[in-house]
Amino acid sequence: MIKESSAKKHLLLTGRPGCGKTTVIRKALEGRTGAGGFFTEEILTGGKRTGFSINALDGRTGLLAGAGFKSPVRVGRYGVNLADIDGVAVSSIETALSDPRIMLVVIDEIASMEMSSNVFCEAVGAALDGPKNVLGAIQMRRHPFLDDIRARPDVELIEVTPKNRDELPALVADWLDRVL
Repeated sequence: MIKESSAKKHLLLTGRPGCGKTTVIRKALEGRTGAGGFFTEEILTGGKRTGFSINALDGRTGLLAGAGFKSPVRVGRYGVNLADIDGVAVSSIETALSDPRIMLVVIDEIASMEMSSNVFCEAVGAALDGPKNVLGAIQMRRHPFLDDIRARPDVELIEVTPKNRDELPALVADWLDRVL
């Protein structure tokens, strides 16, 4: 779990798709101010996943990827929307980094679709190298960019599982209390 003594600067959750990473982050942030960045969410049509949205904490939204979205960049059956990754996700990270009222950068998530944008990868690097704390989610799969992030000495990595996901929001909230 989260090492109380270390209180590393950044906390990233990992785990299998659908394990609850986003839910843990959202619950830990409930009632808190001073966060910027974005969340991704499934788009369901008739109970079936048809894509993913990008939802910036400042209210902007965009399409991350869609089954029917025409794009030269594809991840699985989804066309990736680079314009909205750069215009919403990257912009929300940059705004969080530049706004002195924001103390925490939320990046949910660092994964294959988002990494299709070089600008996104640069923004993630800037956030991790910057003065603010980062709370986010990172894909489990092996990839040089993801492996480099996980290997950083200032990153605490926690795997979300069905066994621990109910207790994690309180532990993440405790981490926020220590680092902010």
